[in-house]
Amino acid sequence: MSLYAVTDPATGEVVREYPTATDSDIADALAAADAAYRSWSMTTTVAERAALVRRVGELHTERREELADIIVREMGKPREEALGEVDFSAAIYEYYADNAEKFLADQKIELLAGTGSAVIKRRPVGPLLGIMPWNFPYYQVSRFAAPNLATGNTILLKHAPQCPESAAAIQQIFDDAGAPKGAYVNIYATNEQCADIIADPRIQGVSLTGSERAGAAVAEIAGRNLKKVVLELGGSDPFIVLGTDDLDAVVEAAAGARLGNTGQACNAAKRLIVIDKLYDEFVDKYAALIKKTELASPLSSTAAAEGLARQVDQAVESGATLVSAGERQGAFFPAGVLTGVKPEQPTFRQELFGPVAMVFRASSEDDAIRIANDTPFGLGSYVFTNDPEQAQRVADRIEAGMVFINGYDADGVELPFGGVKRSGFGRELGPLGIEEFVNKKLIRTIA
Repeated sequence: MSLYAVTDPATGEVVREYPTATDSDIADALAAADAAYRSWSMTTTVAERAALVRRVGELHTERREELADIIVREMGKPREEALGEVDFSAAIYEYYADNAEKFLADQKIELLAGTGSAVIKRRPVGPLLGIMPWNFPYYQVSRFAAPNLATGNTILLKHAPQCPESAAAIQQIFDDAGAPKGAYVNIYATNEQCADIIADPRIQGVSLTGSERAGAAVAEIAGRNLKKVVLELGGSDPFIVLGTDDLDAVVEAAAGARLGNTGQACNAAKRLIVIDKLYDEFVDKYAALIKKTELASPLSSTAAAEGLARQVDQAVESGATLVSAGERQGAFFPAGVLTGVKPEQPTFRQELFGPVAMVFRASSEDDAIRIANDTPFGLGSYVFTNDPEQAQRVADRIEAGMVFINGYDADGVELPFGGVKRSGFGRELGPLGIEEFVNKKLIRTIA
């Protein structure tokens, strides 16, 4: 079986296989990306490149039904969420098309001494490698490709092996939008080929969204070769409940923040931390909601479901209590909630990538913050309280790249996305997302 194949997680059927790239394919891709950078990128304006990016977004919208069908088939995404992902991806392309000229505008520097002038010009750095995951096949690509193509960088894009059909669909969109050869090149590469690509002197940077293990491997290779990296890795985001006038609404928010994409999101609310006075009632209500929750979509694969089952079983064997909506059937994993997970148990600091949450009791605001920060990860977080001053106070103390107060599912194209600690470094989306792979060139004119 080929490394790149569409396997429908709902049925286990291998729908189609795609040929893995040969070394010759990779050599051609590198040459094309480098040539496009030295020709197309150097001879076009930001406005012209933004027009290409805009057209890519428009084609996402025009093909939204087809694109949604693909990722339902590839990784089991709920169809309405698949349509929403395509729409959000289109909005990202539109956002950078609208704002690229402003974000990349020259920046004058006021001199403290001497005559003449100084200006910072934002220019592209060259070909980049993107390594993308399976859980958001279009969104992850858009937030990397849109700002960098508008800047003038060119892209080699290695998608997850289980997403070759969506990878091909994205390549077709770029071709149909009028992207010149080499500006965006899909590659069905192996990990070993990616290591060689990172080491190639033509490649100027790499962006990876994926697991902590994959991020560490890529960062090691990039470091040896003095290449910049942006890493968006795992997360075990805290959902802190300190006070509310409507506990039912908070419980529903907690479930929504946990179960989106069948629980397979890096920034899902995986650890629910509840103040002592609300804990018992919260757990009762959340467990009751979970027991009647029927998830119609599978996890991305049977292997993913088996891995989550091992983590949950280990927690229960170590003394935790599980409330579940049912039994696992192949890749279909029931929603669940774990209580009684202790710091000495491995599960406490692991990321559960699926529809199972852990709930912890906090004795005070300080204790809630302590539990929230007692994790190797630091991607997103959520704070629910009816005290505005408390909300801001707690948000300031959480060790994470993002904090959402009294709400979830509030991501926006204009909001920078990224984390700290072992959740990675660098930012995507918003004005910061276009700054990562830019040569901020100083030009100082003396007279």
